[in-house]
Amino acid sequence: MFYYLLKYVLLGPLLRLVFRPRIEGLEHVPASGAAIVAGNHLSFSDHFLMPAILKRRITFLAKAEYFTGPGIKGRLTAAFFRSAGQIPVDRSGKEAGQAAIREGLGVLRKGELLGIYPEGTRSHDGRLYKGKVGVAVMALRAGVPVVPCAMIGTFEAQPPGKTVPRPHPIVIRFGEPLDFSRYAGLENEKAVLRAVTDEIMYAVLSLSEQEYVDQYAAVAKAAQAEAKGDRRRFPRAPLV
Repeated sequence: MFYYLLKYVLLGPLLRLVFRPRIEGLEHVPASGAAIVAGNHLSFSDHFLMPAILKRRITFLAKAEYFTGPGIKGRLTAAFFRSAGQIPVDRSGKEAGQAAIREGLGVLRKGELLGIYPEGTRSHDGRLYKGKVGVAVMALRAGVPVVPCAMIGTFEAQPPGKTVPRPHPIVIRFGEPLDFSRYAGLENEKAVLRAVTDEIMYAVLSLSEQEYVDQYAAVAKAAQAEAKGDRRRFPRAPLV
């Protein structure tokens, strides 16, 4: 109930008023049935802009840190994300990726839309990075189409480190659904998972027209931090 209150009353109208996003290819999102919407991830705002413009409810896999913050602010943030239909994903440990896949498959088994950022984390520089194979695992196991999506302009509206977004032209572009039924039963083949993931990322790239980097975003972030002398350990992104 609170999801629809946010979407139609509290947050959705405000986001559409402030950003006035231009929507392209919305007809490619299935009107019913399970499907994965796989997109680039440029900004914290992405979590809210896409749900605000979709006609159907969509559930995203969100990093667990959004649900475990300390104090009143942390509890309010956690409550907000849960109410908005987000599922926490622990990005640490060997089982992190498998847990995320189980959660995602649970959403798809209900015949719902699942939102995934295959890069595994936000882009720190606006470029598109190599996709994690979790999206391919879920698409093949569930036998569902994958709708590529490109968020354009959200990096400029709210780059990393900026709490309050600024008005900037936003385009949300959906591509034609990708059908991977030809790979049915091959979800345990590493080469197939890589091929499916790369096909999804190429479709996102074609929509977003970003510069592509054949490297995982988490690795690139860690390398940049080390070059700047930041010795903190960055969490390894899961399979999704």
